[in-house]
Amino acid sequence: MAYMSQEKKATIAPKVKDICKKYGVKASLSVQNHSSLVLTIKSGKIDFIKNYLDVQASKNYNHSPCPKPDNMQVNPYCYKEQFSGEALEFMLEIFTVMNSGNHDNSDLMTDYFDVGWYVDVNIGKWDSPYIHQG
Repeated sequence: MAYMSQEKKATIAPKVKDICKKYGVKASLSVQNHSSLVLTIKSGKIDFIKNYLDVQASKNYNHSPCPKPDNMQVNPYCYKEQFSGEALEFMLEIFTVMNSGNHDNSDLMTDYFDVGWYVDVNIGKWDSPYIHQG
């Protein structure tokens, strides 16, 4: 059963803080429902949302035109295909650190889920948009 404690978060937090400082990103780390480690990116020098939209456009995905969103949730299973450049470098480092000590013995074919904890990365929030400080 997935479990994340405040003690585990406290051991991971300094490394996350160092990565955020390195890339000029302001974020907060929290534990949600004792099962998820959540990083909420509030602002920074990297325009994650534009980068994501540019990567999707380069793959010729046929999305209906809509205004640029001001927040998004990063898919922890396919972020490597959704970002490029500095945004991807940040995501690679942050997911590596947030998953340090974690395990995933899940078997989707039998609907069996066994993880140490879940990892979520949010860029902005529904009530607090991401602010690009480029």
